[in-house]
Amino acid sequence: MWDRERILKHISADPEVCFGKPVIRGTRIWVSLILDFLASGLTENELLQEYPQLTREDIRASLAYGALTAHERIVPVLAK
Repeated sequence: MWDRERILKHISADPEVCFGKPVIRGTRIWVSLILDFLASGLTENELLQEYPQLTREDIRASLAYGALTAHERIVPVLAK
């Protein structure tokens, strides 16, 4: 299980970088971009080929960050 401290070793948010969006530390790669690619079916290996500056730990930290924010926020969904 990932804790906040471990996640934050990989992710940062700075108002001067990418409008303050969470990014992989030391890059301009948005965490949301990684999550979008994975959700659309891109594999971890494909993502690493596309963005060689990423590590597997960066990808896992992005997933953990997404899970953490899902615990703390509610995103409205339409009921059918």
